[in-house]
Amino acid sequence: MRTFPPVRSKAASLLIYVLVAITSFIWTVILGAPPKNPAPALPVSEYSVHQASNGVTLHSIRTLPQNIGLRAIASNVTDTLENGINGGFFWQGYLLSIAVMNDRPVKGQPGDYGSGWYNIDRKRGTLVWDEKAQTFTVQVARHAGELKVMDRGHYWAQGGVSMGLANPDGWAAQAVAEEMPVIDEKRMRSGIVYDRNNNVYLVVAPTPCTGEQFRTAVQEQVGDGQLVDGLFLDGDGSSQLKVADDLLPGDHREVYQMIALLK
Repeated sequence: MRTFPPVRSKAASLLIYVLVAITSFIWTVILGAPPKNPAPALPVSEYSVHQASNGVTLHSIRTLPQNIGLRAIASNVTDTLENGINGGFFWQGYLLSIAVMNDRPVKGQPGDYGSGWYNIDRKRGTLVWDEKAQTFTVQVARHAGELKVMDRGHYWAQGGVSMGLANPDGWAAQAVAEEMPVIDEKRMRSGIVYDRNNNVYLVVAPTPCTGEQFRTAVQEQVGDGQLVDGLFLDGDGSSQLKVADDLLPGDHREVYQMIALLK
């Protein structure tokens, strides 16, 4: 029987050894390489000030819907311990706009007058965060019982007046139908709007402006062109904001409901 010289066997063994070593080295480099840096997460809340081309200055807070808490208060927003802005309309301590969390009004019991259960006097725009569906909607409703959500134990709803960001021709008529006060007068303004990524923005304009000027400034300066819809909130001297040491007290009056940041 013919045999091969031992040197060939040694060469084959050496080649296999080299290949194994190279493969091992490659896998060590791949597995041991540090992971790529993930994109930095956006902060839960972000405060900014914008100057619109029409001269309106906007102070806005971008945050997440799960970071919103609706509160009944009896003070200026700047005198509270929480950050946020004023909420809906009121009269002599009675809440005239819906302010409900998980089917509970912020002041009293469901069905109580002035508790936050009703948009009093007529149906008005109400911003609804449906936690289970993970969606915002603006619903025109008279009371919280009319709001459509997937789980009545997991939502919040803030009433005001429809801003109609997707309704350029009919928004003003809708706002007038919802009895928006002094729409054509220059007053301080407040609003709440949301974008396609479910960010929510609390916006206050200390610059006296009409409803149209405020709406135009919000569309231009807030949400990077991604806004979907929102509401006008109470305005004039009730337009108030607190973010740490940044304070907008309106005319220093007391208000009775605020939209607060939980953190």
